[in-house]
Amino acid sequence: MSDLAKEWEPAVRRRLDEERNVWLCTIRPDGSAHVTPVWFIHRRDRWWICSDQKSVKVRNVRREPRVSLALEDGRSPVVAEGSATVRGKDFPGDIVAAFERKYGWDISAPDASGREYVLLEVQVRRWLMAGTAP
Repeated sequence: MSDLAKEWEPAVRRRLDEERNVWLCTIRPDGSAHVTPVWFIHRRDRWWICSDQKSVKVRNVRREPRVSLALEDGRSPVVAEGSATVRGKDFPGDIVAAFERKYGWDISAPDASGREYVLLEVQVRRWLMAGTAP
């Protein structure tokens, strides 16, 4: 499948690079939705989200990898459906550097509280809207 993001207008690409939060929807064991805002990087035709390995979202993805993502602006939605993979400490260097640039957060550094982080790597199956509301 071709990456529709490459065909988007520059404003959408800029939002993927600059917006700080995306709403991530995962599926709970009972089938209900778990929705939370998260920091993200969009690189290599993927969404990358760093999270505590014990978080609800990570537990949900380990059981059911289908996810949805939506940028916060409801007037110009960017919404995607995809499949998430949990990656352990094999964080790609360019993704670590991108989180550092965007958020000032070294996701590869040990956490003082003892939390262990993983990356959710989301490959998009379908873009539902691409920056313009009907």
